[in-house]
Amino acid sequence: MASSQPVISIDLGQVEELAAQLRVDSVRSSTSAGSGHPTSSMSAADLLAVLVGRHLRYDWDHPEADGNDHLIFSKGHASPLLYSVYKAVGVVSDEELVTGYRRFGSRLEGHPTPVLPWVDVATGSLGQGLPDGVGVALAGKYLDKLPYRVWVLCGDSEMAEGSMWEALDKAAYYELSNLVVLVDVNRLGQRGPTELGWNLEAYARRAEAFGARVLTIDGHDLAQIDQALATAVDGSTDRPTVILARTVKGRGYSEVEDREGWHGKPLPEDMAARAVAELGGERNLRVRGPLPQGNTVSPAAAAEPGPSLPVYTCGERVPTRKAYGDALLALGGLNPRVVALDGEVSNSTHADEFAKAYSGRYFEMFIAEQQMVAAAVGLSVRHYIPFASTFAAFLTRAHDFIRMAAISQADLRLVGSHAGVEIGADGPSQMALEDLAMMRAVHGSTVLYPSDATSAVALTLAMADAHGISYLRATRGGYPVLYEPEESFPVGGSKVLRSSDADQVTLVGAGVTVHQCLAAADQLAADGIQTRVIDLYSVKPVDGHTLVAAARATQGRLVVAEDHHPEGGLGSAVADALLAARVPQLRLSHLAVRKMPGSGTTAELLDAAGISARHIDAAAKELLAER
Repeated sequence: MASSQPVISIDLGQVEELAAQLRVDSVRSSTSAGSGHPTSSMSAADLLAVLVGRHLRYDWDHPEADGNDHLIFSKGHASPLLYSVYKAVGVVSDEELVTGYRRFGSRLEGHPTPVLPWVDVATGSLGQGLPDGVGVALAGKYLDKLPYRVWVLCGDSEMAEGSMWEALDKAAYYELSNLVVLVDVNRLGQRGPTELGWNLEAYARRAEAFGARVLTIDGHDLAQIDQALATAVDGSTDRPTVILARTVKGRGYSEVEDREGWHGKPLPEDMAARAVAELGGERNLRVRGPLPQGNTVSPAAAAEPGPSLPVYTCGERVPTRKAYGDALLALGGLNPRVVALDGEVSNSTHADEFAKAYSGRYFEMFIAEQQMVAAAVGLSVRHYIPFASTFAAFLTRAHDFIRMAAISQADLRLVGSHAGVEIGADGPSQMALEDLAMMRAVHGSTVLYPSDATSAVALTLAMADAHGISYLRATRGGYPVLYEPEESFPVGGSKVLRSSDADQVTLVGAGVTVHQCLAAADQLAADGIQTRVIDLYSVKPVDGHTLVAAARATQGRLVVAEDHHPEGGLGSAVADALLAARVPQLRLSHLAVRKMPGSGTTAELLDAAGISARHIDAAAKELLAER
């Protein structure tokens, strides 16, 4: 059967045909590719057929339309089903589906990414689509104030991820009635049965305990699905709705239905032929559900009056975390699309300044750093400018969310305070000593580490215009302001704080170690040794030109000091740049935190780590003593 024109709001009889087509195309595409997850797609086909044909309000010709609902596949491995939906609505051809899926250069990748205009976020790392959806729903309710809904398809296996329950908790806290969670409870995971199997009562108790309204259905009964989807958006609750659908993995093909050992395996060609026959053959039904209703353009937000950009006096001792808070507050008045999130430490990161001034654009994520990052990703989907802050050490637990945010092509601004041994007596559990390496490794990231308040403000402002994942590392203690307010700090640049034609060695620092380098330079000067001092505030991209010039001017002698483990941080960035430039006779002394620190004062810990001024002084003299 074929149709040249889309059918709008199809009846359940047509939905049954659509579901069969989605199953057939999931089999065909994955068998052709020789890989994929057809059985995981087949279990959810009825849910998607009813949703797309009767409830999803979406203009498929204009995926950028503000009024469109949002459909997120948290179970991203069910990509054959999603791409089969795209064929059914007429935005992907049958040829592209069957010959392009999972092929090199194809936009139909193994797991969905925003290379497709109908995909909001990259999924496939389980436990992330729902947290991202919370961010989109926050934007819809509190910022856009538009009636679009956020539909998230989840797998039962990923319900073992703590991030899913963080998401439901925050969705209930923020009363996100515009969020509908469809859980495909098909009982089987990758290696066998899931933790709860088909125990829908257990899932329901958990979801209800986290504040959701729960509907339990047979996920293959089209009438039950239809009623549940209608109930989910009937306006009768101020809570998110979770629809628990009991399904059968591989539904529609008797040889694999509810059978272990078929996860992530395409059907061989002979089995695929039998499956297609059992499902009634190939179809080319083209359907589209309802279009968005009401206002499809988000209301224009006006800039709110706010303080002017902060200005500091040279020599004044100001923590860079405080300067970040001041800059964020100023940004809030300059740009109404700037939003802020924090992980219950806003009185330390100084994000509370923004929260007090612009409470409608601030979202507290409490001690849920994964959800904080995911919510920021969701807000970026709606073209807001999110800044998310917490202690730098705690961002490490959200690394997979940051990694996936890069794949999602999200513009995300992260701020980590209380970094390094500099924080003092709190001890190593609070000391971020891995964060620079973590953030440098993220594809396309920008990593910034200001040494004073003036540079912190300038770099915070630069992040507002940055694309991709940007990270600003802030220190706990207050350090002297080094720069005048008019000084510029372009991303990818650096500052040469001391320089002469007689320089014998270069000292390179960032953040707190810049001040240690300056103190060491004073001591070296007193001993008759001229030094060049570089504030390498842009760790990625790094200012290779300035580093190479300094290395050549000082006969390849450089001392790099960083409040970070030796792997992957400032020293690695410097070495990478100099090696790429093939600097001759390079003699690099790398001072970093090489032993596990304990508690103590800042001065004691910097010295014990070997990154204080006296160690920098000694390292420079050792380089000069070499022949």
